[in-house]
Amino acid sequence: MMRYPLSCVSLLLACSANVYAQDTEQRSTLNDQREVAVTIYNENLALVKDLRKVNLKRGATALAFRDVSAKMRPETALLRSVSAPGSLSVTEQNFDFDLLTPRKLLEKYVGQTVTIVRTHPTTGVETSEVAQVLAANEGVVLKIGNRIETGIPGRIVYDDVPANLRDRPTLVMSLNNTSNTPQEMELSYLTGGLAWKADYVVELNATEDKLDMSGWVTLTNTSGASYRNAKLQLVAGDVNQVKERVVVSGSRAMTMAAAPVAKVADMQEESLFEYHLYTLNRPTTIAEKQTKQVALLSASGVPARKEFLLQGSDYYYQSAYGDLGQKMKIGAFIEFDNKESAQLGMPLPKGVIRVYKKDSNGNAQFIGEDSVDHTPKNEKVRLKLGDAFDVTADKKQTDFKKIAGTSKYNYIFESGYEIVLKNAKKEPVTVTIQEPMPGDWQILSSNHPHTKASSNTAVWQVTVPAESSSKLV
Repeated sequence: MMRYPLSCVSLLLACSANVYAQDTEQRSTLNDQREVAVTIYNENLALVKDLRKVNLKRGATALAFRDVSAKMRPETALLRSVSAPGSLSVTEQNFDFDLLTPRKLLEKYVGQTVTIVRTHPTTGVETSEVAQVLAANEGVVLKIGNRIETGIPGRIVYDDVPANLRDRPTLVMSLNNTSNTPQEMELSYLTGGLAWKADYVVELNATEDKLDMSGWVTLTNTSGASYRNAKLQLVAGDVNQVKERVVVSGSRAMTMAAAPVAKVADMQEESLFEYHLYTLNRPTTIAEKQTKQVALLSASGVPARKEFLLQGSDYYYQSAYGDLGQKMKIGAFIEFDNKESAQLGMPLPKGVIRVYKKDSNGNAQFIGEDSVDHTPKNEKVRLKLGDAFDVTADKKQTDFKKIAGTSKYNYIFESGYEIVLKNAKKEPVTVTIQEPMPGDWQILSSNHPHTKASSNTAVWQVTVPAESSSKLV
């Protein structure tokens, strides 16, 4: 028996007229699509509403709804006729997401026969043999006549393609149709593979008391389907997905929010139950395996506040310690209000805020980033950008005296501390000092006034002159 080189190996699919299903199956493709709407939630969840015009046969029929999401949750699928309400009823549905590939096709033919066609490398003469596929796991095992061969000795010709093996994700529904005319029908379903997040860019002005802010929505599509010219909506909020019953269609009562001061390019915001809904004012295509960005908002001249913060600990208040730290890091924060009076005033979806500032040559430089949770209107946004380079602190315990009590957790003591704040900048700074104090406490003396921020927190505001130091005792 002559064997031919592997360079002659190829695959040939011989498909019959009913390649994907029975003769009675009708297929709907993207050519039938009239409109598609996509609502994307925060936690890898989306609601798809696919409107198509299909001329269905009257009576019992099978409809193969092609080009749906490969990550569809089929238990949430709902098909309804928009043009002829009540004319359709679904008796059975199958979600076929096992997609056609040469490997998958060969696996489906294990135990069945195929035709092996060989081409002579010099004469071009073709010969064919019938082979039985014994295995197709980590290679191919064929029985040809009385011999066993591994690998593919030629090109394989298949009689047909199995009905449950499709080139695109397909929802096959058994229907009863009472209408005689073409219908507009909408398939609604929940799916994974679609996600979004918010990203913000902030630029501080030279004096660090105002900022410009722009927001972007980043969309990621790994659902296995594309959505052409889709009506896009985004839901910001924590939606519970544990419920067994999920409503995927029907009207929803929505309360319109007041127009924000921030300029919203292409996005309209409104409240939806306990969440916020953002609607893109134009259609957009969400292609398969694509990440895209859409403008969310822009605001200019937002008043900002800068804060230097030294955060203490409570462990050194109940025992004797000496030196508590040299050149301690002092956090640098930026804070602003999400209010209309501050040029903002719209619900901000959770995301990452990246902050820039121009250098002396006018080039924007990255100075830090922080994540923010969903922020309602009129709330404060606080960002930690990093630690100060030129502002440091030295801290030590100067005295510790046990006054009364013998138990580990029940005694009275007095403790003294010294904090030296150092400022290498050419301008004065104000440092906020927060000290968490356990138990029932009282400050007996201090060279700077304090406020009791909470039951276990004392706060000082200490100004440090330029290129100098200040002491808190």
